Amino acid sequence: MKLTTEQLYERRERVFLMLAGFFLCAMTLLNVIGITRFVALGPLTVAVGVLPYPLTFLCTDLICELYGKKRARFLVSVGLILNFFILGCMWLANALPATAMDTQAPWQTIQLAQSIMLPSGRSISDSVELFELIYACTSGAVFASMLAYIAAQYCDVHLFHFWKKITKGKHLWLRNNFSTLISQGVDSFMVISVTFGALYLAGEMELKTLFTLMGFNYAFKALVALADTGPFYLGVHYLKRYLQLKD
Repeated sequence: MKLTTEQLYERRERVFLMLAGFFLCAMTLLNVIGITRFVALGPLTVAVGVLPYPLTFLCTDLICELYGKKRARFLVSVGLILNFFILGCMWLANALPATAMDTQAPWQTIQLAQSIMLPSGRSISDSVELFELIYACTSGAVFASMLAYIAAQYCDVHLFHFWKKITKGKHLWLRNNFSTLISQGVDSFMVISVTFGALYLAGEMELKTLFTLMGFNYAFKALVALADTGPFYLGVHYLKRYLQLKD
């Protein structure tokens, strides 16, 4: 089907918007639900916020392959701005005084069965405002994810194009896996060390536990990175035809 220049441009922008949307949605979920819960995936224990995060690397790899390094870096930069926006909104909401309606609402207060030790080292017990608990659980994780995000996402984009140049545009699996596996390692090390570092320094967490969390975090991301090789190949194959891009 022969498309006009305008139709082709619109088609390509729509696909980019969809990939960017999935990227930003997965990244936002990581920051919002963060470490509010840990779940078991077989022998692995990971925070719920980690579950959608590997999708961000698949999206950036597809954008790198289809739209180039410049577009991928632009999306990562937008994600960084969004991180600051989320952190700013949470800080502002926590800084503003609560109204009488908020403090009297029964659904706004939680009775904790036991004291909760947060990554910041702060302990919460007894009755606590719902927002206060969410803010305390996620604000530190958002800061940690921002540092990890900067390092890992830019690392992924640069490594993807490094391997593409080395292989002269061949071997999709190599640049997809090598760029993601290395950048996921950077992400896992930074986000766990920053999030739970305060507990370790305060003597509330053993070094072994810290490394175990890093290992579980990276193992999950690495398995997902290897599993997305198939979807990456299919995505590149069909999207190049759909977007009428040259190999």
